[in-house]
Amino acid sequence: MFFKPQGMAFYLLTGVAGFIASKVAEFLLGEGHTVIGVDNMNDAYDVRLKKWRLEKLMGRPNFTFYPIDISDLSSLRGIFSAQFDAIINLAARAGVRQSVENPWVYYEANVTGTLNLLELAKEHGTKRFILASTSSLYGKHNPMPYREDADTSIPLSPYAASKKAAETLCYTYHYLYGIDVTVLRYFTVYGPAGRPDMSLFRFVQWIMEGKPVLVYGDGTQSRDFTYVDDIARGTIAAVKYMEERTSPSPVYEIINLGSDTPVVLMDAIRLVEELTSKRANIEFLPMHPADVHATWADIGKAKELLGWSPSTPFEEGMRNLVNWYRKNREWAREVETDEGSGGKEG
Repeated sequence: MFFKPQGMAFYLLTGVAGFIASKVAEFLLGEGHTVIGVDNMNDAYDVRLKKWRLEKLMGRPNFTFYPIDISDLSSLRGIFSAQFDAIINLAARAGVRQSVENPWVYYEANVTGTLNLLELAKEHGTKRFILASTSSLYGKHNPMPYREDADTSIPLSPYAASKKAAETLCYTYHYLYGIDVTVLRYFTVYGPAGRPDMSLFRFVQWIMEGKPVLVYGDGTQSRDFTYVDDIARGTIAAVKYMEERTSPSPVYEIINLGSDTPVVLMDAIRLVEELTSKRANIEFLPMHPADVHATWADIGKAKELLGWSPSTPFEEGMRNLVNWYRKNREWAREVETDEGSGGKEG
C-alpha cells in the first residue's frame, strides 16, 4: 500500500498540519523517513495557519497526506498499515478555556480519536505509540517543578480531563496488548506559525498592530514556554527511545517536555515590546478559574531516558516568532485572536 525505503522508518503522524506535528514531520522527512500524515483541518483556529504549515510539507519525498478525522474509525481503518513502525498521535483539540465552552468536541478528538488509533494499533500489530499530552494535568495543587509522578487526578478543565482519559486508555492498551507507549506532557509551546490562542502569538500580533493587550490576571503568572523545535526533537527522541530498547518487556512512560525556565508574562510582554520597538497597551482582566498561576517542568526524566534538553533560549525563540510574523504580516495580522490570554496551556 505504501513505499517504505530500505533502512528507514514508517510513521503514522496525526494532526500533521498542527503546530507541533508539522515540525515533527519536517524533521522526520529530513532524516529520510516515510510519514503518513492525517489531519481533519478543522476550524478550531484560523485554517490559514494550518494550510501554511501543510504547504511546507506537501510534495516532499516520502510524505503522504490524508484529510481524515481520527474520531472517524472507518476512515482511519482505510489507510492503516501493518508496516507502521510507530503511531505518533499529536492530533488534539487543545486549549483550556475553549474546552469549558464546548467539552464534547474535546472528548471526541482527544479520547475517541486516541481509542480508535489504539484499537487499530492492536489489530495491525503496531507496537509503538506516542501520545501528546499536556502540563494542564498538573492543576494548581502540585508542588513545582512538576514531576511526572505528581497527582493528576483532579484536572481543572475538560481539556485536561480529556487528556487524562487518553493517557489512561494508553495504559490499558499497553497492559492488555503489550504496546510500548510514551506519553509526552508538553509545556506551553511557542514559535513561528504557532497557535493563535496561545499568549505569545497574541502578544506579538496585538503589540505589532496596536491592539489592546488583554492579560487575564495581574501579569505575575509564569509559564514554562518551550520552543517548538525543541519539542519536536524531544518527540522524535521519544520515538527513537522506544525503537532502540532491547528489553522484551513493553514500556509505559510519561515524560515532561518543557524548558525548565518559567517566564513571567509581563517579562514576555516587555521582550515583545523590545523586539518590535512598539509599546503595549495593556488591559488587565480577571483570571479565568480554569487557568493556573504558574507552570514549571521537571525535565530530569527526559534528560535521563531521552538524552534530551531544550537548547533554544527564550529571547532567540521570541525573535524567531517576531521575524516570522513580520514576514507573514499581510495575512497573520488578520488571524483571529480576540479572546485574550492569561498564558493558556497547550
